[in-house]
Amino acid sequence: MLESPRTVEPGPIEHREPTITRQHATPKPIDANEPWMRGLHADTGYLLYRLGLRSGQLFNSFLQESGLRLRHYAVLRFLATGEGALQRELSARLGYDPSAIVGLVDDLEKLGFAERRPAPDDRRSRIVVLTEGGRAFLRDTDEAGLRVTNELLDPLDAAERETLHALLLRIAEDGLH
Repeated sequence: MLESPRTVEPGPIEHREPTITRQHATPKPIDANEPWMRGLHADTGYLLYRLGLRSGQLFNSFLQESGLRLRHYAVLRFLATGEGALQRELSARLGYDPSAIVGLVDDLEKLGFAERRPAPDDRRSRIVVLTEGGRAFLRDTDEAGLRVTNELLDPLDAAERETLHALLLRIAEDGLH
């Protein structure tokens, strides 16, 4: 048979002075050179993340009138570099989930900026190609895109911008597969 728990009536609260031991009274000095003591701006990964967020905000702001987002723009820019791509290739190259690519391409098709066509080497597959409307959109937004980039990179001179671009390109080619 299980016993029921006993109830203990609270008694008066005793006031006791805290006991401070020697080890707590004099903490070890903090070494500012410890890696965990660095500020966020000392972390390159965090800076890249924050700049990516800011860049996305600026690009989305300029794209807002068209009803597109940066992801749509990225698909269009990728399609502009070739003769079309399979949706799975877009997914792999841009780093977007395949289901997201379907929706993005659907949106671009509705606007007349891209279309799906039978793949020349496999009739069961369809490639996504940039339409003339998509090319015109990219031409029209190119200057605004450059303004966004210039706003983001304003603190850098031309040589620093070239160096930054070359370094980011190297990282992207090696690390964004």
